[in-house]
Amino acid sequence: MPIRISSELPAFKTLGKENIFVMSSERAEHQDIRPLEVIILNIMPKKIETESQLLRLLSNTPLQVDVELLQVASHVSKNTSLNHLESFYTTFDHIKDKRYDGMIITGAPVELLDYEQVDYWEEICKIMEWSKTHVFSTLYICWAAQAGLYYHFGVPKYPLKQKMFGIFPHKAEVENCALLRGFDDIFLVPHSRNTEVRREDILKIPQLEILTSSEMSGVHIVANRNGRQYFITGHSEYDRETIANEFFRDLDKGIDIQIPYNYFPDDNPERQPVFSWRCTANLMFANWLNYCVYQKTPFNLEELEVRNWYWETSM
Repeated sequence: MPIRISSELPAFKTLGKENIFVMSSERAEHQDIRPLEVIILNIMPKKIETESQLLRLLSNTPLQVDVELLQVASHVSKNTSLNHLESFYTTFDHIKDKRYDGMIITGAPVELLDYEQVDYWEEICKIMEWSKTHVFSTLYICWAAQAGLYYHFGVPKYPLKQKMFGIFPHKAEVENCALLRGFDDIFLVPHSRNTEVRREDILKIPQLEILTSSEMSGVHIVANRNGRQYFITGHSEYDRETIANEFFRDLDKGIDIQIPYNYFPDDNPERQPVFSWRCTANLMFANWLNYCVYQKTPFNLEELEVRNWYWETSM
């Protein structure tokens, strides 16, 4: 089954050209099936690019997924047109009484600011608190992972001496984890960040478990033991050229940026990057939808309130 999105969304045409099965909302309404309800809080600056990346990964299962796009109302996007946002995005006030099987909160280019300095921090906190009772399982990506760990558990972030930038080898630290089912012993993940969370802080919190890590890039996936939250410090959703675009953008700005690790063949920026993390990315998102959402979420989303004993028993 496909993801269900508006046929007017740019990602609909992009994914269609890639032979990825997407279904318009109009066609899906004629199917007698209860789709998974997933909402994406997209706070990345290039929203259209991020939409395509995430929707591409969410489409790679037999499940039908009904996707909504959410923006923060307390921030004006400089990189996405107002027409696009008004056409395809909703705001928290419009969905706060709804319930969802899954939620994804993206990264944001604000990691060097203290959380409380981010102009939409109060709204993000309100949404993260709401997700505990209105969403069954939430994926936090990159800055959102750090922000979620800080908000829910008080885990601090630390500035890095040098940007963590490139494609790094990782390994699993736990066995028989649903999110990691089918992963290789060593797998590659993109990182692009200037801050980190540290193992010693996470290990102090009994509700948290480190699922994957890298000797080079540190903690990667942290899970709430209740299975309701996953905090992912990397960017598995990135396309082949995303890091290259960031690299050349920073060069054009005169920023002293290192060549991304393990990305360009022979560290030559004139050569096409090898897409070495695609299988892992598809598998992780498919596992999340299937094992962490579909097989555990209540059929009637109104029962989420009842199911919150999962949350209570983890605190």
